[in-house]
Amino acid sequence: MKQTLLELMRMSRICRMVLATCLGSFILVIFYFQSMFQPVMRRNSFVAEGCCGKGSRNALEELYSPTQTEFTAAALLHQSRRERVSEVCRAQSASSRQRRVLTPADLRHLLVDETHRLIYCYVPKVACTNWKRVMMVLSGEGKYTDPMQIPPSEAHVPANLRTLSQYSIGEINRRLKSYLKFLFVREPFERLVSAYRNKFTLRYNTSFHRRYGTKIVRRYRQNATEEALRSGADVTFREFAEYLTDPATQREGPLNEHWQTVHSLCHPCLIHYDLVGKYETLEEDANTVLQLAGVGGGGAGAGATTDGDNSPPGGVRFPTYSKSTRTTDQMAAMFFRNVTARQQQQLFQLYKMDFLMFNYSTPSYLKLE
Repeated sequence: MKQTLLELMRMSRICRMVLATCLGSFILVIFYFQSMFQPVMRRNSFVAEGCCGKGSRNALEELYSPTQTEFTAAALLHQSRRERVSEVCRAQSASSRQRRVLTPADLRHLLVDETHRLIYCYVPKVACTNWKRVMMVLSGEGKYTDPMQIPPSEAHVPANLRTLSQYSIGEINRRLKSYLKFLFVREPFERLVSAYRNKFTLRYNTSFHRRYGTKIVRRYRQNATEEALRSGADVTFREFAEYLTDPATQREGPLNEHWQTVHSLCHPCLIHYDLVGKYETLEEDANTVLQLAGVGGGGAGAGATTDGDNSPPGGVRFPTYSKSTRTTDQMAAMFFRNVTARQQQQLFQLYKMDFLMFNYSTPSYLKLE
């Protein structure tokens, strides 16, 4: 009996030791993942081993410490935009007790061009179709030469571009530190109205009508017709606003990427973007990115190389876009007239971080208390 008791005590000690070892290993793994995904907020992130060839300057170096006069003004502009983002992020961090780290799922919107060492976070309704076309030309190793020859549907095929989430943790961290990271943003309510117009007022977007329109009509329209319940093709902007501000929508999971906030898609408080382009200055900012990458319009920029250069001959020009169909501030104001003051306030709270982070003024047409 005594021998059995001693044996049981010995086994109990062994079990506790095994449990402690497993728990310790688990904690180490957690710390490892957190350390790999810490926000890359270092000012001179281009100072990384092996970032560039001997005697050459890459895009990051030229952006942060320009030697070519054409980049001087752009460097100052994008420094001020970066500082604005950092300021808002610090204020948010100070007011929130929650600490967040990146996960691979957060990186699905970050597209990678290995040839020119670029990372682009795409934001729907901010010229992302044309940017995807450009990225396909840059990373296609000669498969494409003209962005406008790529059909829009092909630009949105996931397999045509590699996302940062497809890399290992070590590869992700190295690229976040040494590649030029950029995104393009837009006045939040102009982007929201643009998404509504594109997805709910055009007859060919039947997939959005069925997936979202029928749900919105069923929830928020009294005495809806059978046809409206079946097709979901005539959602009003007021109904769309009610859907976005309904707590039930938030509980269902992340918003669709076309009306999700930019800071939720691209995580600028966790990823240090070197260049924040704006839809309002799309042509100038796009040209800056392409020139820094060494592929802009025929000139040899910072990222240009002489050996093994896969850049298309003559450079790449960002596609022009039609201004006649663009959603403007005046058009957004017209749509917001049909939204209640309460819904306007709730929408502003939903997109407030985007307004603050990217330095957009509160729209004069909003009915805010």
